[in-house]
Order: sequence, then structure tokens, then C-alpha cells
Amino acid sequence: MKKLLTIGLSIIWSLGSSIATSHALSAKPVSVKRRICPAEVEPLVALMLRDLPSYANRVIVRSRTRYPAISSLNSIITAGRPEFVPLPLAPSIASTIPSPQNSPDLRQVFMTTLERQGTAGTTIELQQFHWLFLTKTDRGWRLALMFTRTGSASAGQIITPPRESSQGTIGQAVQTWLRDCNAGSVRS
Repeated sequence: MKKLLTIGLSIIWSLGSSIATSHALSAKPVSVKRRICPAEVEPLVALMLRDLPSYANRVIVRSRTRYPAISSLNSIITAGRPEFVPLPLAPSIASTIPSPQNSPDLRQVFMTTLERQGTAGTTIELQQFHWLFLTKTDRGWRLALMFTRTGSASAGQIITPPRESSQGTIGQAVQTWLRDCNAGSVRS
């Protein structure tokens, strides 16, 4: 009886296996339309600015879960105003910033974000001015370096000196977005 049951189960198993195999072979292949990350910096930045607030807000939420002691409630409202005219670099600055002359694929991009911060019952809006150095590699676009200056959204307010911000909220958001774009998962 036991031997008969084993033979029956093995027949059922092989029938099920061959049916699944024949079904898989007869099924039409699914065409996957891969999105292409733009090769030129202007369309790349236009797509990035559209998605940057949501990417940055996800970075903020992840940092809140990692560091619950952070009490401020930040959110990125908007990103925009891209400029692509590179700044000439003085020799003293050129030692810390990648030189476009040494890397023809390096692009300077300037953009602005508006951020809302809430602490202890008050809410303020800050304008962030970002200077990105993007480079095109054989694996796609990468963030080489980034500087940020912060000011109030109100006119006439003092703006902070530039600080390296590649690992800040916007820097992480840009890097994540570029990774997704290079992987073909950003909608155009």
C-alpha cells in the first residue's frame, strides 16, 4: 500500500510539473519597457526636481525613525529654479571642488528648495540654495559633491555660508533619485 501511494504521488508530481513547464513555455514573454535616464543634464534635473520633495521627505521620515530624539518636524515643500551656468572657480577653491577642466563630464547645477520646519508650536519656512556637481559615468549619473546655503524665505534675511551637504537630506535624496533613474525606475 505504501509503495502504491509513493508511485501515485510521484505520478501526480510529474504531471503537475510537466503541466507547469508546458504552461510556462507556451506563455508569451512579457515585454518590459525600461525607462531611460536622460543623457543631458537639463532634462535630468527637470525630472529630478519634480520628484525631489517626495524623495527628501522619505529621507526625513527615515531619519526620524532612526533618531527619535529629533523633535523638529521638517518637510520639503518644493524644489525648483534650476540654473546650469557654471561658476568660475578661483584657484583657492579649486583644490576642494572637482574641476570641470579635469573632468569634462562634470556638470554644475544650482537649484532651490523650500523647507518647512516646525518646533515648539512655531513653523518657519527656509529657503535652501544648492550647488550640485553631477558627473556622468559608465553606470549613469552620480552626485560628486554638493554645497548648500540656508536662508529664510522672507526677503532681507541673512544667508548662511556654504557647507558641504552631500550627506544631508537633499544630498541623500538626490543620490537615491539618481540611483533610481539610472536603474530605469523613474517615470518620465
